[in-house]
Amino acid sequence: MELPPYAVIEKAVGETPLAAMESWRLMQNPEYTDVPLTYAGRLDPMASGKLLVLIGEECKQKDRYLALDKTYDFSVLLGIGSDTHDVLGQLHISPRQGLGYKQGDNLERQLRTIAINLTGDIELPYPHFSSKTVQGKPLHTWTLEGRLDEIQIPTKASTIYSLELSSIETCSRTEICDQARAKIDTIPKVTDASKTLGNDFRRADVRKDWEEIKNNCWTSDVGQCWPPDEYVIAHFTCSASSGTYMRTLAKLIGEKLDPARPSLAWSIHRSAIHGVG
Repeated sequence: MELPPYAVIEKAVGETPLAAMESWRLMQNPEYTDVPLTYAGRLDPMASGKLLVLIGEECKQKDRYLALDKTYDFSVLLGIGSDTHDVLGQLHISPRQGLGYKQGDNLERQLRTIAINLTGDIELPYPHFSSKTVQGKPLHTWTLEGRLDEIQIPTKASTIYSLELSSIETCSRTEICDQARAKIDTIPKVTDASKTLGNDFRRADVRKDWEEIKNNCWTSDVGQCWPPDEYVIAHFTCSASSGTYMRTLAKLIGEKLDPARPSLAWSIHRSAIHGVG
């Protein structure tokens, strides 16, 4: 049987790249049962979209595929941040009331200006919860061990070819919290003994955070504060060089607003991998 060199498959929210690849093999291509497969380019658990799977002998050429440019449709939730920069992290919000944007804030104008200013060559820090290794250990392990002060957070030179605001929407606090919980619950429970440090993505604590925001009973490090009744979600399309974290961009966009807001990647969908069919 002559094998194609690769396939581009769709990964769902909540799937790991490995689970998506093995599901594609089992459900759609059982003839590949004994054929080596590997994926080139990761997608976060909360991200969806195109995943490049190499087949058979092409697995040996993986390095050739790791530098391919990508396009993403991603959304930024303004007013809530997390330590993972997406909905799967432990949350923080501004310690003051009134996080919602009013018409006078010129939010759309600000976001379009930020998008223009972020376009081009840029140096971005790796998220603390990422697989980037430092001294032979992934950053997420350093973070969970509480030892980030022992290392320097690495950065990565990236190129943002285009970053465009496509739309803005407003959702109620209840809608936001319910949708976040649904996203979090898409991930199967993690029981692997080798991953006990992650404690099932800390989901018990993360769910509690979202529940407190939903119930308007958030207590910050500086005291009680009251989340707004509505939140803004800004939708973007971004084409960038390989390895550019949309989670990092989502956090950066909130920081560059005036006034600055905590923010996180509400959704990430990889819509294109350039250089493959």
